[in-house]
Amino acid sequence: MKILVVGANGQIGKHLVKFIQENENLEAKAMIRKEEQASYFKELGAEVAIVDLEDEIEEIAKAAEGVDAIVFTAGSGPKTGKDKTLMIDLDGAVKTIEAAKQANVKRYIMVSSFDTSREAIQSAPEAFAPYVVAKHYADEWLRNTDLDYTIVHPGGLTNDPGKNQVQLAEKVERGQVPREDVARVILAALENDTTIGKAFQVVEGNTSVEDAIKSV
Repeated sequence: MKILVVGANGQIGKHLVKFIQENENLEAKAMIRKEEQASYFKELGAEVAIVDLEDEIEEIAKAAEGVDAIVFTAGSGPKTGKDKTLMIDLDGAVKTIEAAKQANVKRYIMVSSFDTSREAIQSAPEAFAPYVVAKHYADEWLRNTDLDYTIVHPGGLTNDPGKNQVQLAEKVERGQVPREDVARVILAALENDTTIGKAFQVVEGNTSVEDAIKSV
């Protein structure tokens, strides 16, 4: 299986590409914005596509040609304004979904926010609300396609070493989760078709990622 990782230069993306390249049955294609970001991925033996999420759908679709799955891990980051949240977390996600259709890629995994419900939008701190809104509508757009989608809702992200131990369900108590373990969850979801059409929250816990995914 060949997997296009969108937002590969992010911390989850880097872990994911590494895990994919370590799996003899999988192959990563890293979609990044700048040539100077490429060396990490080339050292892992991964193919690289230089595409900006603010480019046209057709450019993203070219990067998706010949792949079997797309993982959207991109994000505008906490230091950007509402404009970038709109352009990357919403429009970038929607354009990637549309690019998947153009490139005839059926499998699509979205890394979302922990809670993207209407209630979450209404209760979010003012500075965080635009991000939740963007993720809410990107998730809705994906649900309304015929893609084989999975939506991953991670808790508060940390850079702690992953333990390969999580709690995972449609609804879990809010908590934290290492980015490394989120990447493990994505990889396990790609290898398990029972996650198709599912959305689930994930935080650190006491169940192996493999067993947690099987319970979805």
